[in-house]
Amino acid sequence: MLRSALFSALALLTLLPFAGAQRGLTCKDGKCEKVIYGTAPAGSRLRVNAHGPVTLEGGASPNLLYTVTVSVSARSEAEARRWLQQYAVRVVAQGSTTVFTAPGGPVMAAVSLKTPRMSGVEISTSDGAVEASGVDGPLEVDSGAGPLTVDGVRGDCKLVTGGGDVRVGQIGGALHCSTGAGHITVKTVRGEAVLETNGGDIVANQTGGRVHATTGGGGVHIGTAGGPVSATSGGGEIIVEKANGIVTVRNMAGPVQVWSSAGVRCDSGSGGIHVTNVSGPMRVSTSAGSILANLLGSRLGDSYLATGNGDITVLIPSNVGVMVQARDNLRIVSEFRELAIRRQGPQVIAEGPLNGGGPLLQISGMGGTIFLKRQ
Repeated sequence: MLRSALFSALALLTLLPFAGAQRGLTCKDGKCEKVIYGTAPAGSRLRVNAHGPVTLEGGASPNLLYTVTVSVSARSEAEARRWLQQYAVRVVAQGSTTVFTAPGGPVMAAVSLKTPRMSGVEISTSDGAVEASGVDGPLEVDSGAGPLTVDGVRGDCKLVTGGGDVRVGQIGGALHCSTGAGHITVKTVRGEAVLETNGGDIVANQTGGRVHATTGGGGVHIGTAGGPVSATSGGGEIIVEKANGIVTVRNMAGPVQVWSSAGVRCDSGSGGIHVTNVSGPMRVSTSAGSILANLLGSRLGDSYLATGNGDITVLIPSNVGVMVQARDNLRIVSEFRELAIRRQGPQVIAEGPLNGGGPLLQISGMGGTIFLKRQ
């Protein structure tokens, strides 16, 4: 039984036969460097453990080709040489997964890999930039600190870095990326996208599903989203061009624009809010700033618009019926003769059905003018 267990373990964990070589040491001012390169068979999946920058090109080689540039700074050239002479990479097979390990310690190792198209890849590095492309399945990247660049991934993608910009090209599945500080830029994601940064701008051009974008301080710009959008910023402009669902926005300080959506829920500490082509219910408020709302479609539900200091302008098409209840401390200007306007104590009030009536539209202004306009 012991012999059987031993054979099973050996079948699971196998040191792959590989051809490796080294280029001689070069040293200057106490810093030494050497280059290790080689080849090994590649399984269908790959796991990389590193302590420095990693570059992966999937679909660039029928086998695993690697180049590792190793450097170390020491108190003396002799000490640096001793560290590098002991250094070696390790390539191991665990079932269908190839595990490539570039050890750390005082050594910094820049890893470059060329592989076949992999069905799944995991990359973990304690510190350094990561670039990965050409993965047929899911990709996971975790870096202690450094920028991440990813493209040509057909599966789901999870990207985490302690700090650095994240740049994403084409993703065939869902995307979840997080950075401690840095910008996030996304070109195309077929699934949903979760984008988080403690400080930096977020830009996502196209997603096939819902979008959740959060930044501690920076702007958010969403192009086209195939589902609802949730966007939060500690301070910066938020723009959502088109969402196939309800847009929910929280902005501590900064303007908000929603160009087309099935509804809007927006809360801003300060900054103007501009919403157009809204076919669903709206609940929009800002402590200081003007609001411009353009209604669209027959699915408009009960809506609420309010500002503590600024004008509110509502454009109402002739095919959209609403029941208006508007209150303002200064004045209300209406292009609809059927709307009754009166003064009640310190407030100006306008109430009545427009275009035959419909969902309730409540408007509250404190330090500006309410404009009700035909479109």
